[in-house]
Amino acid sequence: MAAGHLALILHGHLPFVRRLEPGSLEEDWFHQAVLESYLPLLGTLQRSVADPAQSPFLTLSLSPPLLAMLADPLLCSRFPDWVDCRQRLLSQARAEYADAAGALGHQLEAMLGLWRELRGRLIPAFRDLQHQGVVDLLTCAATHGYLPLLREPRSAVVGQLRTAVAHHRQQVGQAPLGIWLPECAYFEGLDRLMAAEGLRYAVLDGHGLLHGFPRPRYGVYAPICSPGAIAFVGRDSAATLPVWSASDGYPGHTSYREFHRDLGWDLPLEHLQQSGIPSQRPLGLKLHRVGGASCALAFKPPYAPAAAQRQAEADAVDYVKGRVQQLEGLQRMVDQPPLLVAPFDAELFGHWWYEGPDFLGTVWREAPRHGLAFTTLRRCFENRPQLQVCRPAPSSWGQGGYHNYWLNESNDWIVAQWHRCGLRMERLVAEHGHRRRRQRLLRQAARELLLAQSSDWSFILRADTTTELARQRINCHLGRFRQLATAIEQHEQPPVAWLKTVEDEDNLFQDIDLSPWSPPPSATA
Repeated sequence: MAAGHLALILHGHLPFVRRLEPGSLEEDWFHQAVLESYLPLLGTLQRSVADPAQSPFLTLSLSPPLLAMLADPLLCSRFPDWVDCRQRLLSQARAEYADAAGALGHQLEAMLGLWRELRGRLIPAFRDLQHQGVVDLLTCAATHGYLPLLREPRSAVVGQLRTAVAHHRQQVGQAPLGIWLPECAYFEGLDRLMAAEGLRYAVLDGHGLLHGFPRPRYGVYAPICSPGAIAFVGRDSAATLPVWSASDGYPGHTSYREFHRDLGWDLPLEHLQQSGIPSQRPLGLKLHRVGGASCALAFKPPYAPAAAQRQAEADAVDYVKGRVQQLEGLQRMVDQPPLLVAPFDAELFGHWWYEGPDFLGTVWREAPRHGLAFTTLRRCFENRPQLQVCRPAPSSWGQGGYHNYWLNESNDWIVAQWHRCGLRMERLVAEHGHRRRRQRLLRQAARELLLAQSSDWSFILRADTTTELARQRINCHLGRFRQLATAIEQHEQPPVAWLKTVEDEDNLFQDIDLSPWSPPPSATA
C-alpha cells in the first residue's frame, strides 16, 4: 500500500432562489443539481459503504443556501413533477436516440425512486454518512460571499461566517469544524475571524500555501497551521487536472455525454409550452456524445451509454494508478506520509460530467486493489497533531489565482454597493437594534444584504452567460435592502403585501443573529 492518503473534497453550492411560482430558470438549476449530482452522489456513497472492502471517505461542503433549498418544503414538493415533465418530453426524442433516451429514462426513474425512498430528505442521509465517519460535512460562507472583497466593513465577513455556522448547526445537528471558503479565497487576517466562529480548518488553492511565509516544508503535501490557529490544506494540481479539465482531462473524451447539446434546444417551442416550460432552455435531457475535436455542436453523434460506462471505468482505474504512483514518488522525497488534496465542485460529477458519479464509484471500488487509501480532512487533522506554522498567502482558485475574476470591469460596480449597504446595516443595528418592533425588518434587511453579497452573480457577470439574470438578482436584493432600511430609518412599515412576498421568497436564516452588525461593546459604553 502506498504511504499517504488522497483527500477527495467536493463543494456543494447553489445560489439561493425561491420563487413562489414554479418554472423559473433558477429553480431548474436546483432540480437539475439534485437529479444529476446530489442524488447520484448519495446513491454511489451508500453502495460503496455497503461493500466492506471499500473505504469511500469524502469531505463534502454543503453551503447554507444549498442546505436551505434541500430543506425547503415548497421547492422539494415540486421535484417529482419536474422529473415527470422531463420523462414525458424525453418520449419525444427521435428513434435514432433510442439507446440514449432509454438509458436516461431509466436514470430518471432510478433517481426519482431514491428521492421517494428518502422521502425527499437528502440532508439526513448525508448526516447519517457523517455519523458513520464516511463523510466530513463542511460549511461555507452564508451566501457564498467572496470574502476578500467583503473585508470592509469587517461585519460583512463576520456576518457571512457566523450566519453560516449557525445555519449548519441547525440543519445538520452539529457545528461544523471545517469550511469551504468561497472560491477558496483568502486574505490576511481571515483566519482569526474564522477561529472566532469555532472553525478549525479549510481548503486553499495550491499557491495559497506555496506563496506562504515561511514556505511550507512539504509544499501542498501536508497541512499547515496559520498564526490564527486555522489548519489549511492546499489543492494539488496533479490530482485535480485529470478530472476537472474538459480539454486535458477525462471529461473531454469523445465517448462521454455532451453537456451543451440539450433536448430543450432541439424540441419545438410549442412542445415545451404544452408541458408548462415557457421558453427554450436546457432541460437536462442530453442525448449526444462529445464526438471528435472537430465535431460541431449541431452534428454531435448519438450518445452510447455502454461505451461511456466502459470509458468511465477505464478512466477511474487510470486515476487510481496515477495517484498511487504520485504518492510513491512523494514518499521517496519526504519524511512523513504525504497528503494529496483533490477539491472539486460537486456538480462536476453528474451535472457537468454526466459519468462523474460512476467514475467516483469505480475509484472507491478499485482503490483497495491498487493500495490507494482515502481520508477526510477531519480524520487527517486528528492524526496530525503537529503542523508547521505558516502565514498563508492571499489567493483564490479562480483564473489567475487571485481576485481578478470577481473584481474586473464587468462586476466591480457591485463592490461599492456592498460596502455602502454594509455600513448602513451597521448603523441600522446600532440605532434600532434595541427596538423590538424593528426586529422583523432588521432581520429581513440582513437576509437581503447577505443574498446581495453572493459571489455567484459576480461570477456570472464575468463569465458573460446569463448576465441579465445576474443583474436582476443583485439589484433585486439591493433594492429590497434599501426599501427595508428606509422604512426602519423613517419609522415606517413597508406595504404589507410587498413585505410578505419578500419574506416568502427570501426566507432563509429564519433565526438570523444580528450581532455581526452590532457595534463592539466599547462603542456603546
